[in-house]
Amino acid sequence: MPGPSDPAAQVEAAQVEAALALLVDPALAPIVELVLLHRDGAYEAHAVDGSVRFRRDDPVDGSHDWRFTVLDVTGRDPLGDRSLDRFAPLAEELAHPFPDRTQNAYPFAHEQVAQLFDHPAAPDLCVVHTASHHWADQGGHLGEHGSLASVQCRAPFIVSGVGVRHDGMVDVPAQLVDIAPTVLALLGVDPTGGSGIDGRPRPDALLRHQDGDVLRELLDPTERPDHVVGFLLDGCNANVLHDMITAGEAPNIAALLADGSGLRNGIVSSLPTVTLPNHTTVITGRHPGHHGILHNAWWDRAAGRQVITNSPATWATAMDSLAPGTDSIHLALRRADPGAFTASVNEPADHGASYSTFDLMRRGVRMAFPRTAEGLPHSSAMFFRPVKDYATFTQVDHHGVEQAVGIIEGSYLGTGYPLPRFLWVNFTLTDSAFHEGGPHSEIARASVRDTDGRIGEVLAALERRGVRDRCAFFLCADHGMEESDPAVGGDWSPVLADAGLQVRDEAFGFLYVGV
Repeated sequence: MPGPSDPAAQVEAAQVEAALALLVDPALAPIVELVLLHRDGAYEAHAVDGSVRFRRDDPVDGSHDWRFTVLDVTGRDPLGDRSLDRFAPLAEELAHPFPDRTQNAYPFAHEQVAQLFDHPAAPDLCVVHTASHHWADQGGHLGEHGSLASVQCRAPFIVSGVGVRHDGMVDVPAQLVDIAPTVLALLGVDPTGGSGIDGRPRPDALLRHQDGDVLRELLDPTERPDHVVGFLLDGCNANVLHDMITAGEAPNIAALLADGSGLRNGIVSSLPTVTLPNHTTVITGRHPGHHGILHNAWWDRAAGRQVITNSPATWATAMDSLAPGTDSIHLALRRADPGAFTASVNEPADHGASYSTFDLMRRGVRMAFPRTAEGLPHSSAMFFRPVKDYATFTQVDHHGVEQAVGIIEGSYLGTGYPLPRFLWVNFTLTDSAFHEGGPHSEIARASVRDTDGRIGEVLAALERRGVRDRCAFFLCADHGMEESDPAVGGDWSPVLADAGLQVRDEAFGFLYVGV
């Protein structure tokens, strides 16, 4: 690695500084919310109206969390507001469409920035787009995510059933990294010692590498479930889901909440707030900068190549990019109980699962995928007929339910399976619909209703098997979704190119200078 006096390093540093100046220029203020970077041993967040520089220190006095010290603020501290409850519930979100940076909040911002730059392939500059930015030049959606700010980072989280407190909606601060250790605690796995967020030994760790903490405020330690079933509604806005529960539009999810607890302000996904990094975070209990699935796409400096994880061509092999030693709910449970069977349905982040949809695909097993959405239960014809993606992901999610129900009933594709101690079911329709129409659209709400019906099919299968009353459940998303403004388009890449800067932009926000 070149030292600071190396001519190449000096040129690169100058290009980073030049790119930063252009990105926080008022001309790009409508589309650039923040620019993040790590240099000279500190982290920086820059906006058009101010910047902050802060340092990370290791935990002390038995704590398992990093400590952060603000070193310098110029103008407004762009990360100064880290409130968890901004723009919640739905009425507050609707009252503040396309919020300005001065209105926004960035929960757990210091930790989220720091973890990202721990990865050796982290970008030189991470650009966080504004709430209103519509990616028109890249086939933009009415619903967007990826930001560190309130609505896009907020995912729903409900936990229910045996071993869970029945408190309804509660105010508990939480991140997606907390889900894996909480599930393992529910299942009665004893700590075996691992490492914490700082990489040092952590005696109470339930995973070999654990960034999160057990959400003990949500658990009843006097009970233990025999099985845990997890549902992920990809890209589901937490405020919208909570509103639909109250309105009676999601009765199966409402039943889960009635038998447990939900986080009123949601659970915070990891930066970048996009799909594959956060699916992996849920299963591993690690942030993207630690588990190795850094983004949906990034640049591997060491190998000199682009890595893409979130595409139909790469889902089956996405976990090849996991950092060595990364643990998972599946692996930790089977270490504690070698006979435990676990299943991962329609989930690319299948690390360590006994059964996996994508493992069947890797082995060339033919599955009975439906040819059309016509006639499938829990399918909104008013949307799957005119919207191709709605039809495709209706078929995908129906196929997932067929797998989950077959496994619960003991057989799928002629192969017998034991009842899983941990069953994970990923639903994809919500992400497609919330992108298509925005989170406040009828197509988005239809996708939740359809998915609620499919969750009901899984719950009914557990009831028929006679085990539902011995189960715990959790429901989450990988990130939130926010309404974008089609009038606010544009891209920062042409501005950098016009200035003569050599910058590679991966996944619309990971900037690599000199590549």
